[in-house]
Amino acid sequence: MNNTRINEIELSLTDERKKLTNHKLYNSLDCISDIQLFMESHVFAVWDFMSLLKSLQAQLTTLSTPWVPSENPTLSRFINEIVFGEESDLNELGEPKSHFTMYLDAMNQIGANTAPIESFIESIISGRSVQDAMSEVTNESSVLNFVNYTFDVIKRNKPHEIAAAFTFGREDLIPDMFIEIVNKAEENNQHASYNKLTYYLHRHIEIDGDEHGPLSLQMVAELCGDDTVKWQEAAVVAKDALNHRILLWDGIADKIANQKLVSTAE
Repeated sequence: MNNTRINEIELSLTDERKKLTNHKLYNSLDCISDIQLFMESHVFAVWDFMSLLKSLQAQLTTLSTPWVPSENPTLSRFINEIVFGEESDLNELGEPKSHFTMYLDAMNQIGANTAPIESFIESIISGRSVQDAMSEVTNESSVLNFVNYTFDVIKRNKPHEIAAAFTFGREDLIPDMFIEIVNKAEENNQHASYNKLTYYLHRHIEIDGDEHGPLSLQMVAELCGDDTVKWQEAAVVAKDALNHRILLWDGIADKIANQKLVSTAE
């Protein structure tokens, strides 16, 4: 793996990562109702993450018939291993489920509203475009812009750019904070259980850190190779993707703050 080039991209993202780490959103998360609001927006990012992944699988493996050998079996192995974990992992009951479905299950358990994302999925299944389906279920500009950017990258059809958005553009949620809030809520209400969310968070930490993170970095390096232009394009997409993540966090933080103002006024 070209560690020098990877390190250069990661170094170029220092400012964006600091903004995310120190984002005002985290200080606004105080209770389960805040996490509910967060998840209702963030679930669309969980969904379009899978679209990035499946786009890469379509380009780096052979999905059509009659089958022909992949041009790069190393890349095929990378992407198939990631797809296996993201699309068919085991939930807390040992049942095969995608991480997206686990997220929906966690939303339902904590009382978050899943109607918009479920309606969105139904529209996609019926053949509606992503843009039209999104506009029908949400007016949050930060969410709309985030998903639209993801699909702009996909439509450009450059595997190294898609891999860069997938690898560098998805920062962790500071899950320790989520887990702490969930634990406190369960202590205050002993009849409540939010084990699906804590399992999802712990599983994500485990897989992303130990398996998918390193594989994704290798995938970017393999796709860019010795092509300077590809490395430059990957670096631009990585930064743009993180900036869209920051804007998404801005929008969610504002939504939570507005909801608290309404609750105070009432």
